[in-house]
Amino acid sequence: MRIPLFHADAFTCGPFSGNPAAICLLDSWLDDGLLRKVAAENNLSATAFLVPNGGDFALRWFTTHCEIRLCGHATLGAGFVVLTLLQPDRQIVRFTTRSGETLSVQKEGGAFRMDFPALPPRSCSNVPPGLASALGLRADPSDVLEVNDTYIAVLRNELEVKGAEPDFALLEQLHPFVAAVTASGEHVDFVSRYFAPSYGVPEDPVTGSAHCALTPYWRKRLGKSQLQARQLSERGGELWCEMAGDRVILKGSSVLTLQGSLKIRC
Repeated sequence: MRIPLFHADAFTCGPFSGNPAAICLLDSWLDDGLLRKVAAENNLSATAFLVPNGGDFALRWFTTHCEIRLCGHATLGAGFVVLTLLQPDRQIVRFTTRSGETLSVQKEGGAFRMDFPALPPRSCSNVPPGLASALGLRADPSDVLEVNDTYIAVLRNELEVKGAEPDFALLEQLHPFVAAVTASGEHVDFVSRYFAPSYGVPEDPVTGSAHCALTPYWRKRLGKSQLQARQLSERGGELWCEMAGDRVILKGSSVLTLQGSLKIRC
């Protein structure tokens, strides 16, 4: 069988930056083991699988190692493919997920607006010994937060975020936890980096799901409901974030880099 396949760079206005995602269109769900193999073959930080569901789609995400619960950049990539290539007359598409959460992607000018759950972090009462060393920090973080199996180290400035040199072998031992670093930005409201080596993603280029936690944190700290963020990976990416009650609105652009089909045997 042949699976329609797209690669889209998310949270960027140009190719070869932002976070690349693979988007696969299925008529019905394949065996989970086969979905993992397809994601491993794509060899990107996430592959989104779409199955028609009424007038919209059911959505699942896999890294090269396993299925994950929430993924921002692959959702943006999937919405971009649906709204610009498959059904360009539509303004909005909704995705149902296995968690029961319904996510939406909507056209907004030349970008896309995503509606995600807010995940306000809390101060971590039991910081793992050696977390700062595993993150390669030159100084202890000013605070460590925790949410959704993620440790978030709050640093003093953007330079410290750029200078982090993580030890991925040590970070992998935190599983199922992953880790992020963040600080106020020099030219944007806040910056971050995100590391998930135990899920096959040593450093994620741009992590939409992490901003479900970073947005409420920086909104409270800066007193602003609309925030501009930048992820300081090698590829880099930009997000516009907004609190809307118990939801986080993430805005970004996406570009197509590949379109074709993947041939597999079931």
